[in-house]
Amino acid sequence: MHLKFSDNMKMDKVLDKLGIKKVNEGAATGTKWLKAGGEKIESFSPVDGKKIASVTAVNRRSYDEVIEKAQSAFEEWRMWPAPKRGEIVRQVGEALRKYKEPLGMLVSYEMGKSLQEGYGEVQEMIDICDLAVGMSRQLYGLTMHSERPLHRMYEQWHPLGVVGIISAFNFPVAVWSWNSMIAFICGNTCVWKPSEKTPISAIACQNIISEVFKANNVPEGVCGLVVGNRDCGEWMSGDNRVPLVSATGSTRMGKAVATAVAGRLGRSLLELGGNNAIIISEHADLHIALVGSVFGAVGTAGQRCTTTRRLIIHESVYDAFKKKLVNAYKQLVIGDPLEEKSHMGPLIDQEAVTTYVKAIKEVKKAGGKEIVAGGVLTGEGYESGCYVKPCVFEVQNDWPIVQHETFAPILYLMKYSKLEDAIAMQNAVPQGLSSSIMTLNMREAEQFLSQKGSDCGIANVNIGTSGAEIGGAFGGEKETGGGRESGSDSWKAYMRRQTNTINWSDKLPLAQGIKFTV
Repeated sequence: MHLKFSDNMKMDKVLDKLGIKKVNEGAATGTKWLKAGGEKIESFSPVDGKKIASVTAVNRRSYDEVIEKAQSAFEEWRMWPAPKRGEIVRQVGEALRKYKEPLGMLVSYEMGKSLQEGYGEVQEMIDICDLAVGMSRQLYGLTMHSERPLHRMYEQWHPLGVVGIISAFNFPVAVWSWNSMIAFICGNTCVWKPSEKTPISAIACQNIISEVFKANNVPEGVCGLVVGNRDCGEWMSGDNRVPLVSATGSTRMGKAVATAVAGRLGRSLLELGGNNAIIISEHADLHIALVGSVFGAVGTAGQRCTTTRRLIIHESVYDAFKKKLVNAYKQLVIGDPLEEKSHMGPLIDQEAVTTYVKAIKEVKKAGGKEIVAGGVLTGEGYESGCYVKPCVFEVQNDWPIVQHETFAPILYLMKYSKLEDAIAMQNAVPQGLSSSIMTLNMREAEQFLSQKGSDCGIANVNIGTSGAEIGGAFGGEKETGGGRESGSDSWKAYMRRQTNTINWSDKLPLAQGIKFTV
């Protein structure tokens, strides 16, 4: 089914293809939908302000039912060989290929990101399935030499149990897949609490994955869904039946999750806020720097955790680059994200618009010089009230508003003279997710990547801060939470390590030469 906005295809046809009804229950144990029993959550598109569908949120009873089913399914699922679990994930990837266009369109319409970004998000899901299939045959443990004769030591990894996944609105489906597909091949069951701002995309994913699970007789409960508000997240964070909670969102939310999970000595995997900077060196290719900066700042309307929020520019190229930046911003098309000509769509809702407007006032009050003016867009095509203009300010790095992450397309400019100062400015914020330097000087690049360089979980050279490949571990430090998802050895977060010693002798020698006789 090939979908294009120019075909004037009704969204209800997309919803039908994805199995969405006019009223949906927000509780599922896999292939079965439960009576959720909670309040109604209505999803409105920021694209045109129209209602997409309503979802009945979970109450405590239906939440508990989903968790209990996940616990029960774990007993069987963990005994499936890892490569067999990988085969299920492979088939999930094939199903996502089949539904890529309608699901990508729904993501774009419900969240407000461009259609290409919507397709790209589903492609990330497909890619993580491919990666997880390979991982299912590579859950390696080490072998070690024992100091005791005729003993063998090794370590192995076991699944944790039920993994709770709390995802944010800006990536309505991809982050769930980053966690769940790897958790599945490790032998865990998953319960997903999606953002209440984008519940329809989550229900569509549940429908897609349930087709695969049903065809393969996967135990009911391996993949659960609980749509709910803040109280649902609090239930999950405090639930002893959920040994790991992976949460993506604001630093404020992450601190609350971490406190609740730590209080019961559980595990949390946190992917929180970013305040990402690009250092633009005097040795930079300014065209590459411009492309990376503009996309990083306005992509997804500034609503990525990896969004570029600060440009730290060498004084010798500052004026020239600023001129290029202003000219580039004049060419940006803001409008319906389902139209290919649009560079930037709307913010997620009116609350986000209010935050954007408040931030601009604070920047101006602090003394920020407006380089590209912001504001809320009105009139034809902007009826939802969620469209804003990306803006640029000259600021000081230590201003409180600059230190804070505003989830909107607001870009801050500042100068530097020495690279050491630029790196210090880059690091002098509470967050530590993504960072970048634009330079053709090898020594500068290596200094930026050294122990005295960027303190972020992601450090790039000659690409922007926005986005990441699934092959590398994704995450950040400081108030970004310290979690790692996706590639490398991030699968270890979803498992418990066990050290094993086998004595195959006819004696019991003790460690460190201790003598004990009976």
